[in-house]
Amino acid sequence: MSQPISKLVSRMNESATIKMAQLARDLSSQGVNVISLTLGEPDFDTPDHIKEAAKQALDDGYTKYTPVPGLVELREAIVRKFKRDNGLDFAMNQIVVSNGAKQSIANVCLSMLDEGDEVILFAPYWVSYEEIVKMTGAMPVPVLAGVEQDFKVTPEQVREAITERTKMIIFSSPCNPSGSVYSQQELEEIAAVVAPHEQVYIVSDEIYEYINFTGKHASIGTVESVRERVVTVNGFAKGFAMTGWRLGYMGAPKFIAAACSKLQGQFTSGANAFGQKAAAYALDADLAPTYKMRDEFLKRRDLIISLLKEIPGFKVNVPEGAFYMFPDISYYFGKSVGDRIINDSTDFCEYLLTVGHVGTVGGDAFGEPNCMRISYAASEEDLRTAVERIKNAVAELK
Repeated sequence: MSQPISKLVSRMNESATIKMAQLARDLSSQGVNVISLTLGEPDFDTPDHIKEAAKQALDDGYTKYTPVPGLVELREAIVRKFKRDNGLDFAMNQIVVSNGAKQSIANVCLSMLDEGDEVILFAPYWVSYEEIVKMTGAMPVPVLAGVEQDFKVTPEQVREAITERTKMIIFSSPCNPSGSVYSQQELEEIAAVVAPHEQVYIVSDEIYEYINFTGKHASIGTVESVRERVVTVNGFAKGFAMTGWRLGYMGAPKFIAAACSKLQGQFTSGANAFGQKAAAYALDADLAPTYKMRDEFLKRRDLIISLLKEIPGFKVNVPEGAFYMFPDISYYFGKSVGDRIINDSTDFCEYLLTVGHVGTVGGDAFGEPNCMRISYAASEEDLRTAVERIKNAVAELK
């Protein structure tokens, strides 16, 4: 019996974060005590006032289809949020709500990219950027910034990467996987390079906006020279601990928003109604629980930096946002124990899982093969234990 699978899916790589999380679960199911630091998911519950808003929405009958681009009250709340928090001015017809920020990014790419287009990805980048771009037939063009650059791409690197085929730039700030945050000045300098190239649009993924330790989040969409060519993507998963709610959104030029709504209408239509109603409430409600989470993540960041610095060969930066560490672990490439050789970051992470019983994700999938991603969205006790296990495991490598 034939099992036909499309070339599109056959070419697509499995999400490395999801794969490693599943491997960790599989090992746990065998009775092994595994500490999984793989997924980008806050270990906090959704704040009670948001859950209560969803319950009220159910009682009020928000159980039907919504407009494809989102409930009017949610899009109005998003317009207010963009103005209040980001200094971005959008009309309601420039807002599209989707089933997560991931779908927002996919909508933009599928709406704008054609075969032969080039898309610059600031590397390290979130694993799905590359696969989404490849899905459209366009070509990903990674521009790498290593730990010595705090994982931040320079304007000069952007200038060198742009060609006549460049259609789009995608990046995140705060960044998944590095936690690096671009300042307003850094974004203005990048915008100055992009501005003369009128065919180039920028997708700014700001899903980690509220988990920012700098005191001020900067949006490239505020820079006048590129303002009309920026799509700002955000969502509720990280800052509101609403990962399972699957709610993301974008603010975009009107023609892009219309194209994304048209596309979404044929794929998923609108996101769930009662979740959208609760999300609208969340944007206008007290953000104290969000800031409390941020402060807790900051404490954990400082803890895990101090712990990782005790491991020989680990190079770490000081991430200014999100909840990830992205240490350079290339010191261990070529080392071995028994007949097991560490050739790359994937080998290294599989070794940590099977020997140290700690789940992490190799940097290859993020466009930086010298590193690995550690999510510190875990308790301090688990973080201490996990790093001790890592330290003991790598001590065996010679």
